[in-house]
Amino acid sequence: MPELPEVEALRAFLVEHLAGRAVERILPLAVSVLKTYDPPLTALEGRPAGPVARHGKFLDLTVGDLHLVTHLARAGWLRWQDSFPAQPPRPGRGPLALRLVLDDGAGFDLTEAGTQKRLAVYVVRDPQEVPGIARLGPDPLAPGFDRDAFAALLAGERRQIKGVLRDQGVIAGIGNAYSDEILHAARVSPFKLASSFDDEQVTHLYEAVRDTLRTAVERAHGLAAGQLKAEKKSGLRVHGRDGEPCPVCGDTVRSVSFADSSLQYCPTCQTGGKPLADRRLSRLLK
Repeated sequence: MPELPEVEALRAFLVEHLAGRAVERILPLAVSVLKTYDPPLTALEGRPAGPVARHGKFLDLTVGDLHLVTHLARAGWLRWQDSFPAQPPRPGRGPLALRLVLDDGAGFDLTEAGTQKRLAVYVVRDPQEVPGIARLGPDPLAPGFDRDAFAALLAGERRQIKGVLRDQGVIAGIGNAYSDEILHAARVSPFKLASSFDDEQVTHLYEAVRDTLRTAVERAHGLAAGQLKAEKKSGLRVHGRDGEPCPVCGDTVRSVSFADSSLQYCPTCQTGGKPLADRRLSRLLK
């Protein structure tokens, strides 16, 4: 799933590539992709493609006085094209969900792999009309997001810190991969209760949040949209590396399954050398 660093890189990429251009046509190619109907998609055609903003994991493209807002979900992606075939694609064929063509023939496709179609597109007059944006917590890279603001978010939280970091209503933009990376950098168990952190631990975790995300944004800066997935994967130290050696201590990275995904961690760095219980696997073995 694209998270804050990748969406920020896509935002910067689009700012550069949309400058001075207008939307010529926009084609919805998957029934599930469009979540709003007023204004219609066709209202974007003929309008200038203006600034591009990011709200957590949401991309917000200003088109005239309207906003084309996209959430790429788990398997969505943006693919830039310098030109498109004259014949438009057939709806419902392959991973294509939406195509936006500019007045010079360039543009982008929104695609989504797999069968769970969660990619979402909204056309709104104000981004706050998108429910997912309206409920977002603070952006962890915003200038005003200091250590005390972070501490206030954790105070009284009885949930495990992994879930708190992923909750978009608490902090915007962090998902499964970067929460694993942040907790590894902070040397914290993903199962530790958020309210149990002392002052020093809060400071250490706050610094890990900022440093991990800033480093990922810097790594992605200036890359073409098609290079971002590979860059993200190459920069991850524990997430997606089950069974590999931890780059810090050499212990074996382990995995815990939950719901329809999993987390990865290093026992030596994060849990005092003790493996965490995989509750889903334990139930299957009973």
